[in-house]
Amino acid sequence: MITEDQINMSIRYCFPGVNSSCRKEVRTGPAYIFLFIVLSCVSVFTVFLNLLVIISISHFKQLHTPTNLLIISLAVADLLVGLFVMPVKIMELVDSCWYLGKIACSVSPIIYNLSMSASLFSLVFIAVDRYIAVSDPLLYSTRVTVCKMSVFIMICWSFCSFYAIIYSYTNDHLLLSQISSECYGECVLFVKYSWVISDLVIGFLAPCSVILVLYSIIFTVARRQARAVRTVKIGASKKHGAKPSNSSETKAAKTLGVIIFVYLACWIPFYVTSLSVESVTSSSMVWTVFGWLLPLNSSVNPLIYAIFYSWFRESAKCILTGPWLVKGLISIHEEFLTILN
Repeated sequence: MITEDQINMSIRYCFPGVNSSCRKEVRTGPAYIFLFIVLSCVSVFTVFLNLLVIISISHFKQLHTPTNLLIISLAVADLLVGLFVMPVKIMELVDSCWYLGKIACSVSPIIYNLSMSASLFSLVFIAVDRYIAVSDPLLYSTRVTVCKMSVFIMICWSFCSFYAIIYSYTNDHLLLSQISSECYGECVLFVKYSWVISDLVIGFLAPCSVILVLYSIIFTVARRQARAVRTVKIGASKKHGAKPSNSSETKAAKTLGVIIFVYLACWIPFYVTSLSVESVTSSSMVWTVFGWLLPLNSSVNPLIYAIFYSWFRESAKCILTGPWLVKGLISIHEEFLTILN
């Protein structure tokens, strides 16, 4: 006969020394191990790439432009995703227990919503900036300055911070007295359905509409400009017998196509899933899987908005292979030897 003590010994708990501890579920199958390795590499890659973007723009004064300030804002938001959001999500994926305490349980959703909303609105403002640059290129330098853009970015981050705090407070997950759990070692955010609808409008439909409309206008203008250049080239090629090229038009179409596709592919599944049930919980496996698409967007953003630029490739090459990096490594090595001695 199996006794009650033997049953308790076979059940693992998050905190064995606590009577009210939650039961521990560790997912150690081959699929979870593979996901753990891949997602950990993605997290490191996200941090490294966004740090490289921030350092590249900050180090070279020639890159201190209004547009690049928006790219830095995007990179900072995506850096927060790689530093805080992704590691927590990896931990939740392989272990059902929450080991970081109530304060971290309260702060974690705020950092998540702050970084994700700041990243999303940075994408929107990049679209607005490009629209102004394309539609009114002669007055762009006077209408959009570094000072004005800095103030605008500060307002954007302040709004995102306010939104994240209100989101947690109204869903009873901000104050320690608000956080309730069935057992010790649990951290679950229950999102009210009214907030799912509000977040759908504020966090997806409105930004998505702005991005799609603006990039459609940008693509139309860019295609018209490319045709004008092509017409000039056709006239020149008739004199020299050369064949005109439509590479600029094709490049614009590909770039905008990638931007729109990645954005929609990362955000649509998440919001479609959130609308499929009336009570959405952060511990749901479906929510976890589709929720990973949003952080993955932070890994792709620097690839689209920075690496595709030639100035980034040159600055990154200069930073990674420059003499200042070698001197820094040498000084670190000397300090390490000094500590050992």
